[in-house]
Amino acid sequence: MNILMMTNTYLPHVGGVARSVASFTQAYRERGHRVLVVAPEFAGTVEDEAGVVRMPALQNFNGSDFSVVLPVPRFLEREVTRFEPDIIHSHHPFLIGSTALRLASLFGLPLVFTHHTMYERYTHYVPGDSAVLRRFVVQLSTSYANLCDRVFAPSESIAGILRERGVRTPVDVVPTGVAVDEFRGGDGRSFRRRAGIPEDAFVIGHVGRLAEEKNLGFLARAVARLLARVPRAHFLVVGDGPAAEGIRRALDVVGARERLHMPGKLVQPALADAYAAMDCFAFASLSETQGMVLAEAMAAGLPVVAVDAPGVREVVDDGHNGRLLPHCDEAAFASALGECVEADVDTRRRWAQAVAETAERYSLARCAERALALYGELDGPEGQAEEDQDLWHMSLRRIRAEWDLLKGMAQAAGSSLGDELRHRRDRPDT
Repeated sequence: MNILMMTNTYLPHVGGVARSVASFTQAYRERGHRVLVVAPEFAGTVEDEAGVVRMPALQNFNGSDFSVVLPVPRFLEREVTRFEPDIIHSHHPFLIGSTALRLASLFGLPLVFTHHTMYERYTHYVPGDSAVLRRFVVQLSTSYANLCDRVFAPSESIAGILRERGVRTPVDVVPTGVAVDEFRGGDGRSFRRRAGIPEDAFVIGHVGRLAEEKNLGFLARAVARLLARVPRAHFLVVGDGPAAEGIRRALDVVGARERLHMPGKLVQPALADAYAAMDCFAFASLSETQGMVLAEAMAAGLPVVAVDAPGVREVVDDGHNGRLLPHCDEAAFASALGECVEADVDTRRRWAQAVAETAERYSLARCAERALALYGELDGPEGQAEEDQDLWHMSLRRIRAEWDLLKGMAQAAGSSLGDELRHRRDRPDT
């Protein structure tokens, strides 16, 4: 099968979507499938990447670490024509996602869309962030999903949310898989030496982009509470981003800055070593659709302390493989971390078995096989008649794609603005 993957974020960008696309791409190729990835240019991109088409893009949009694609449809059409895809898989509803829809319509191909992200939690990257904009983003992503042939949701809770929002396209749960073996057997002892972490320290870990939507202010304050009363506890934060300074300030407040370790972004095998240097994993994001780092942490043998949220509750089973707290309560979160510090040998052994079983459910091999099976259920191009390839029919398909996109945009705008007008009518004092 020839699979065209289209994404707004890809390597060397470090983030859940980029890593998901890279993981599935590798797994598909290992199974004998051809994959072409279409992604934006990023700083540090390797030249002459095999199987990747880079699109011109504006770098570091609005101070973020994302790129905004500048469409080059003619150039891309030539590349797609040469590749001869059987299916197109879009990983975003905007920017390259719109181009994916146009290409699927133009070439008569099935379009799959993975709803990786709760997009309304990312509108702070856009000037003019507001409740209206957040509703618009929800409606627009829902409209896009309904223009696709199949939607993948990374978790059951996200699948339920999409159906409640009005997604009529069939939704299947396909978690992002983790290469479990890559996260087992990391060298935690050498990592601790390099990072200046004592051998007998209890290390609370976190991995991810250090961004506002990850709820890191809460996490840092909760961890700081634990560090304030447990002198041997340290905090290891892997990743980079604008929230880094806030984490440092939170530990400054309790005089524990010297027990904070921030090595920046890491890739394998250093990432596995970092996980192996941890004793438990702390996670407080409310914006995840799956929380891939949770499965990675469990593959490394770590119990997880997290706040209940969609995409998290499927992985963390309270009292079984960690603690899942119902609310963002700093004292309760610190107390749950304290349970990890004080756990006896039997409890640790029980956790180790539970996290290993959980990690296996999210193995990359299992998730890739499921995705490929679902691809196979979609009809590919039926060898369109020669007359369907002429300029007239291609033009009609282009017009249809543009109309669908425009209609979705108009409906999303009308719905979100209508909600705002009704809200103001019901509250005339505002």
